[in-house]
Amino acid sequence: MENLPDRPHPHAHLRASDIDRDQVVDVLREALMSGRLTQDEHADRLEQTLQAKTLGELEPITRDLVVPGQPAPIAAAVPSTSTSLVPIEEPADPSASVDNLVAIFGGGERKGRWRVKRRTNALAVFGGHDLDMTDAVFEGREVTINAVAVFGGIDITVPEGVTVRNEGIGIFGGFAAQGSADPDPNAPTVVIKGLALFGGVGGQSSAKRHGKKNKKLH
Repeated sequence: MENLPDRPHPHAHLRASDIDRDQVVDVLREALMSGRLTQDEHADRLEQTLQAKTLGELEPITRDLVVPGQPAPIAAAVPSTSTSLVPIEEPADPSASVDNLVAIFGGGERKGRWRVKRRTNALAVFGGHDLDMTDAVFEGREVTINAVAVFGGIDITVPEGVTVRNEGIGIFGGFAAQGSADPDPNAPTVVIKGLALFGGVGGQSSAKRHGKKNKKLH
């Protein structure tokens, strides 16, 4: 393929982060402003950037735009011990990254390799939801769960390293959520909002729910 480099990027197989994509976006913006790219070329490469999943897919996008004497935008994308193992895959249309879950006098469960949308609306009335994100793919570095439990319950489990922000309230019920004891700054953040009315919304880490021994088996 003509877009492949002569010498493969040493970390081409690694997943690209939002920071990696932002670096490429900045280079493309500068190239457009300086006249090195036309509007159509910029739009085409920007789309490639937003859809890129790995560093190998990002590298060719700016290969012919690197100014001599300046480092390539992806050269600094070297893995470190803080690289998150939680998969993040940006959706093609972020505005459509919404999930609606309803449990009335019943229950719902999500587990395994499912996609956590940027916004999930979960309603449980005399029922419950079990959202286990241990092996899930996140569609953003920050996702929001709008949880409403009325005489019901919603249980949320997040992978190790994920930070949880609890912004919900409980009225004659409980609303409590905790993330990993050792948060990873590169891992996603789960914001849990909503209301527990005569019910409960709870969150915990994968290790706390499944135990460290079970976690190693995933």
